[in-house]
Amino acid sequence: MVTRSSKPRHDGTKIATKKPVKTKTSVYDVSKHLRTPEEMAAYLDAWLEEAPEDASGIARALGDIARAKGMSQVAKDAGLSRESLYRALSAEGNPSFATVLKVAKALGVRLHAQAAPTGV
Repeated sequence: MVTRSSKPRHDGTKIATKKPVKTKTSVYDVSKHLRTPEEMAAYLDAWLEEAPEDASGIARALGDIARAKGMSQVAKDAGLSRESLYRALSAEGNPSFATVLKVAKALGVRLHAQAAPTGV
């Protein structure tokens, strides 16, 4: 919304000026947009394809999917405590490969391998 205020001129009359409009922003949470198993699998697959060496990014992607499904249920299905699951899948986390496999199974997604292009 643009509001107007009056600014005095040299001759004493006033002119209208516009105040800047403030834009409200909010934090984007991808987990709120992962609604179907296909969307969740595609999201993880994109991480695996685009950043295959980024272990913490892939762990965060698993965390995003776990939040979308419900962290408590995923932790229960994976045989982990909710707190340890949050810790393992955080930006600072470093989950073991066994934990990654348990979480993937609990999420209903599979990791898959394909031959890397030669020369890469």
